[in-house]
Amino acid sequence: MLMRTVPFRELDRLEQQLMGPGTWSRPWAMPMDAYREGDELVMVFDLPGVTADAIDIDVERNRLSIRAERRPVAEADDVQTELSERPLGVFSRQIVLADTLDTERIQADYDAGVLTLRVPIVERAKPRKISIGAGSGRKETSG
Repeated sequence: MLMRTVPFRELDRLEQQLMGPGTWSRPWAMPMDAYREGDELVMVFDLPGVTADAIDIDVERNRLSIRAERRPVAEADDVQTELSERPLGVFSRQIVLADTLDTERIQADYDAGVLTLRVPIVERAKPRKISIGAGSGRKETSG
């Protein structure tokens, strides 16, 4: 159903830790899980601290693109940061979807920092039983 696009994920994570926050030109990857549930492919992305209006989801043909931005909390003049470990910046993920998925009917929900996308599987890709004919009406020809 999905085709992986990041073969060196662990190297990307190490680079993110060393290079600092993601930007629109060099975004961080967002962790995800994907599984099939009935007649849908379900993809779940962790985006804690991101508001729903800071998430962009686009699909073009069979390429799904998700971008999100975790912005810093507005600080007052009398606030001094003591520790800042939560990553800020841009998170991004591109996923190539199989032709067996209906990209016209993707549903997106966002709750408690978790983005859930549900993509229906097209009818022609669902398992079906093929019946076998008795062969009484067949003629074989030789040439």
